[in-house]
Amino acid sequence: MSSGTLNENRVYLFDSTLRDGQQTQGVDFSVADKIAIAMGLDTIGVDYVEGGWPGANPTDNEFFNERPDLKVAQFVAFGMTRRPGRSAENDPGLAPLVNSAADAVCIVGKTWDFHVDVALDIPRTENIDMIGESIAFLKARKSEAMFDAEHFFDGYKANPQFAMDCLLSAYDAGARWIVLCDTNGGTLPQEIRQIVSEVTNKIPGTHLGIHCHNDTENAVANSLAAVEAGARQIQGTLNGLGERCGNANLVSLIPSLKLKTSYDIGVSDAQLKRLTSVSHMLDERLNRASSSNAAYVGQSAFTHKGGLHVSAVEKDPKTYEHINPEDVGNRRHIVVSDQAGRSNVLAMFRDMNINLDVQDNGKMTTLLQRVKDREYEGYSYDGAEASFELLARRAFGEVPKYFSLSRFRVMDDRRWDAKHNLVTESEATVRLDVGGNEIMEVSTGNGPVNALDCALRKALLPFYPELEDMVLLDYKVRILTPQDGTRAVTRVMIESGDSTGRRWTTVGVSPNIIDASYNAINDGITWKLFHEKAKSI
Repeated sequence: MSSGTLNENRVYLFDSTLRDGQQTQGVDFSVADKIAIAMGLDTIGVDYVEGGWPGANPTDNEFFNERPDLKVAQFVAFGMTRRPGRSAENDPGLAPLVNSAADAVCIVGKTWDFHVDVALDIPRTENIDMIGESIAFLKARKSEAMFDAEHFFDGYKANPQFAMDCLLSAYDAGARWIVLCDTNGGTLPQEIRQIVSEVTNKIPGTHLGIHCHNDTENAVANSLAAVEAGARQIQGTLNGLGERCGNANLVSLIPSLKLKTSYDIGVSDAQLKRLTSVSHMLDERLNRASSSNAAYVGQSAFTHKGGLHVSAVEKDPKTYEHINPEDVGNRRHIVVSDQAGRSNVLAMFRDMNINLDVQDNGKMTTLLQRVKDREYEGYSYDGAEASFELLARRAFGEVPKYFSLSRFRVMDDRRWDAKHNLVTESEATVRLDVGGNEIMEVSTGNGPVNALDCALRKALLPFYPELEDMVLLDYKVRILTPQDGTRAVTRVMIESGDSTGRRWTTVGVSPNIIDASYNAINDGITWKLFHEKAKSI
């Protein structure tokens, strides 16, 4: 097969999240998930989206019947070579690939003599014929046929002649791409570079791809090494999903190739800006938190905590940032902590549109000391910007006293009800001073924190109707001193929201988890009232 006039500088992106990524433990995509992910991949300019294996399960069958309307990417079906002893025309596994709505097909086959001898138990020549005949059959019926050379690097190291014969069988039969797979994930970058270079002596790099697993934490490095050696297609998954330790992470590879090399990956600047949102969309679909330290797209990827670092970043971000975070749809985060200096605080003020008299050195010094004292107690304002804003504004005397707590009491009652069901009920009593009015209210709830929250709202709503639409969205607890067992100090973070779509997070710390929760709830209510410009009673 001739390489023609293909652009040797073009590197093609092949995503296998919907098939290889689904082999991750605990991951099971629905049809709706697959459609959403495929559309997301299309928006960032991926060349190929592998949808799954038609005929293998009902989900993939339905997904291919409802193929997504991709604007950029080719839709790919995955399968395997014909079975031993059958012709390609009569193979039940190849028929669903041909009959599917896919634009192109990628099939996997053995290239390690050990697997052919032991797993397939067939003559090696038969395996070579299976590859070539399957590719020729598919090539005649689809726009592109690709061959995933399973266990290629292990096979090449064991028997280079046989491994190459398998590749050449696919190439001579018309395969658009011959993909070299590090299936066990045990090959290192220098080996990848050497072997791919040797393969390019017989097959042009414009027809070679790389598919790496991450078992040595080298999948991204191995993929880049393969490109340097001549391969021009990279297979990977969003966020590195995949069985065992995962696959090469396309979310890291895409910006590395576009922003740090001269290769053309077909991704525009506008498409690259969607990378962070697509990465996080996948995590939302999986109902899991995004990795904060993920390269390029993690919340911590452009987070600055040390005062000296922040001071330098304020002068020129290039001092501690390797790219502009907005290029990949991320943003810079400045953390206020016990390592904070004036630069951190000023940066937080700017990001949060807090206008205070920063020339008042006395109040700034007081604020910095309060931050350090409270972080020593266990407070963290990383992710609790609403509490930090209140701390800052209180230091500058800007937050009214909307109410004060005289006392609260929370009780849990675990008992058998009249129908002989075991139930646990929580009841909270609060006593507040609101503008000189002594208010006491009692409320029950689904747990002590909910009961306390309900009692507070019940007491405050007659005075502050602005709280009517405030809801608790998330509640997180972290044990700060686990060595103390049940006496440990706890940190509670609460995310609140309202009907305007605003969301804000507050923090509370105490050896008593209910007291820590009250501190966070109190800040949440106060922040809401302050931003509603409520007048203190």
